Amino acid sequence: MVGKSKVSKGVTRKASSRPMTNRRMFATMIFGAVFRRRSRAAMAVVSSLVGAATLFCLAAVCLVVPQQMNDEMRAYGANLIVTPSESGASKGGMPADVIKQATSLVTAHGSAKSATYRYETVRINSAPYVLGGINPAEVRNLNQHWVVDGAWPSAGKVLIGRDVADAMGLQIGSTMTIAYRASDNAGSSSGSTDGSADNSQSADATQNQVQSQSNSQQTRDGRVSSDIMEGGGTEFEVAGIVDTGGSEDEIVYADESDVAKLAGQRGADVVEYSSGADANGLGSIVKAINADTSLGVKAQQVTKITSSNTRIITMLQTLFWLVSVVVLVLTLVGVSTTMASIVSQRRNEIGLRKALGASSASVGTEFYVESAFYGLIGGVLGTAVGYAFARILCQTVFDRGLAFNWLLGIGSVVLSILIAVLASVIPVRRASRIDPAVVLREE
Repeated sequence: MVGKSKVSKGVTRKASSRPMTNRRMFATMIFGAVFRRRSRAAMAVVSSLVGAATLFCLAAVCLVVPQQMNDEMRAYGANLIVTPSESGASKGGMPADVIKQATSLVTAHGSAKSATYRYETVRINSAPYVLGGINPAEVRNLNQHWVVDGAWPSAGKVLIGRDVADAMGLQIGSTMTIAYRASDNAGSSSGSTDGSADNSQSADATQNQVQSQSNSQQTRDGRVSSDIMEGGGTEFEVAGIVDTGGSEDEIVYADESDVAKLAGQRGADVVEYSSGADANGLGSIVKAINADTSLGVKAQQVTKITSSNTRIITMLQTLFWLVSVVVLVLTLVGVSTTMASIVSQRRNEIGLRKALGASSASVGTEFYVESAFYGLIGGVLGTAVGYAFARILCQTVFDRGLAFNWLLGIGSVVLSILIAVLASVIPVRRASRIDPAVVLREE
């Protein structure tokens, strides 16, 4: 009897050590509801997974696209130009210290590439042409969209535009004699661009201004259709031919040191910048440079580049929102359909529980927690899948890596949970309206 008493006491203590509380009962019911209907649960999880993966992938790429587009558009030339102002215009061009100060104002808003240009009117085969003095490395780095057949200019060699080559019948390796006359460049503030010119292309503005220096003569294909006596000059070899489809095709480019030997030392006429700043940042740069009157220069945005960049980014972001709305609706429909099916299968169970005293609120809470659980699992898995797809997409399309954005990841999981709960509202309302008497009568 004593042994039986000890055993019974031990069993009683063991059973009483883990009482069936309401929380344990609730957790047991949720666990049973999920794992007894694994196929339905899997469908709900897959719906949340697809939605979370798509939204996270789109959002991650959308965050990368603006900066990537800025980087890509920077390869298509300058988005900001600086020229001497009317008050600061001089035949000496822009001094190096002024260019340095302007560059510091530009780089204060982010990284920037730059290139300086000096333009002179010269004589080639008796006709006036525009000669541009450049640093080939700077211009090549800034204008990666230029199509150059051959080589860039170097000492004793020039790069000529396609129109110049066609008009003069020149090829790579041909020689040409360039003569400089001070009288051809007198009477104007060399380097100041036409204020009324379209600043969408800095070369167009500069070309218009330099051509106006050539005695206001009509030009065609970069040359004047008039007979001028042949004069002496310096012989250069054609290193390459540039073809951009723009005004660059009418210019002859030479190394800045060769232009200095030919026409003397002076500053640049135009400084082009390719800044990584957005449209608002470019506006701030323009205001900062123009506000500093001591520099004697003026800044202008290249509107064609900046407007195209802004337009493309806006289109991509609009597309992102449209696809996101579609994905959200599909996720809601998927989870709602799955939960409606689960409620239909558990109709008898719900009726029995309500007959035993369970309230509609407790029944609804169980289904909401079950839906949130599906959303949590689907959100975590979907975020991981979406990140993998976004990383592959950025690597293959944009050729750049993608770091995981924890704030975006947490937001994706929370959104998946909210969508799952929201999708369960209608099925839960149906479950709360089940009449236990009707259900038990059917049994």
